[in-house]
Amino acid sequence: MAGHNKWSKVKHVKAKEDAKKSKIFTKHVRAIMTAARSGGGNPDTNAALRLAIERAKADSMPMQNIQRAIDKATGNLDGVVLEEVVYEGYGPGGVAVMIECLTDNKNRTVAEVRHAFKKAGGNLGTSGSVAWMFEKKGIIVVNKSDKDEEVEEKAIDAGAEDIKETDDVLVIQSAPEDFNAVLEAISSIEGIEIIESNIQLIATNESDVDDETAEKVERLIEVLEEIDDVQNVIHNMA
Repeated sequence: MAGHNKWSKVKHVKAKEDAKKSKIFTKHVRAIMTAARSGGGNPDTNAALRLAIERAKADSMPMQNIQRAIDKATGNLDGVVLEEVVYEGYGPGGVAVMIECLTDNKNRTVAEVRHAFKKAGGNLGTSGSVAWMFEKKGIIVVNKSDKDEEVEEKAIDAGAEDIKETDDVLVIQSAPEDFNAVLEAISSIEGIEIIESNIQLIATNESDVDDETAEKVERLIEVLEEIDDVQNVIHNMA
């Protein structure tokens, strides 16, 4: 019995580790597909894709998984036709939510998104119901270092619109069409750690909520992100 109990614990730990790895890989797949869809499947000419691949490799994601994600995003998989779909809705407390999806079956995806709202609170809206509260921007987040001044100068020269500074990071914002140029400029600086880089929707009209509502919104986001077809979930919670 002792041996059985020990193996049960080992299996439990392994299951938790496998689930954790699966979640990490899913995150990398989404980042790779988003980058490939927006900038093409060649990492030599798509800086965002190149960084997404490097991050995936650093977490031991197999190259065949990486290539499949690129092929899927660029339409190079036989028999697979994917469409980009964006759903809009309101979460708990009236928080606006945008859900970017990549799907081969819109009926399945909208049903799963609607169920997520029903399960975690909120309502799926109609097209245009919350989109006016968001705009698309290139976002690059880098760790602060002794090269912050050089980062800011190169980013601005390459077309960055805004740079926000916190205690730990610099958040560089650009127009979508200038994103790759800004990312290439920052990537050329030796020793700079880029934490995040993508073109994404950002809220232009934020909503303040209490702690209880914030927890409910976070739960809704978690449920939505569990859907395979969901690429990004964006909200306007402050």
